[in-house]
Amino acid sequence: MAASGRAAGPEAIWARSERAGRGPRPAFTREGIAEAAVRIADESGLAAVSMRRVATAVGCATMSLYNYVPSKGDLVDLMVDLVSGEYRLPESPSGDWRADLLELARQERDMMRRHPWLPSAVLAHHLLGPNTLRYMEFCLAALEGSGLDDGLKMELISMVNGTVISMASAEHAAAERAKESGHSEEQRRTAQADHLAKTVGTGRYPRVARALANSAPGGDQDEIFARLIGRVLDAYAGQAGAAEG
Repeated sequence: MAASGRAAGPEAIWARSERAGRGPRPAFTREGIAEAAVRIADESGLAAVSMRRVATAVGCATMSLYNYVPSKGDLVDLMVDLVSGEYRLPESPSGDWRADLLELARQERDMMRRHPWLPSAVLAHHLLGPNTLRYMEFCLAALEGSGLDDGLKMELISMVNGTVISMASAEHAAAERAKESGHSEEQRRTAQADHLAKTVGTGRYPRVARALANSAPGGDQDEIFARLIGRVLDAYAGQAGAAEG
């Protein structure tokens, strides 16, 4: 029991030693186990990552794997943090916090394209491991001159991450639908646009028709992504300006 009388919560995987003080050196490492799990998830999705399949991939008995990683939740935490090590963080921020956060958002989107299972894993498992904390530390360093207080800095980082997760998830879902239908994503969008034009042309949806007529073309996905992240950053820059005023 904890000192407060409540049962202690589960211990983060990184708080547990990989090996006891005595005894033989472990045959496997958590990093190697996480790498095997990431390969399985990249190939077959997160649902395909089971303790048995990972144990087979690293070459040990399933029960032996639990000596290294006590649960599937711990394994997913390790996977998320391992992939978070793919951020290419410079030694120091550039001095332009918006540019720095936009670049990190682009990197995160690329990671989620390489690892389509990552958005759902991040949403379900949010313990901060060493690589994730390294990313957070850089974000906060980049925001030093933003004029935001610490609470707004953390909120902004969460908002950027949430926007990236939402867009990456939508892109992946669209790609899966295109794969299942046998049509390209461009063909699907064209068909949707044709259907929408015919539907709003009936006059039943005048506000939708007016909004579409007055909207500029969306541009490609990279342009849309940069524009949406930019609007999030601009909103928080406005918060900083209001605080200074």
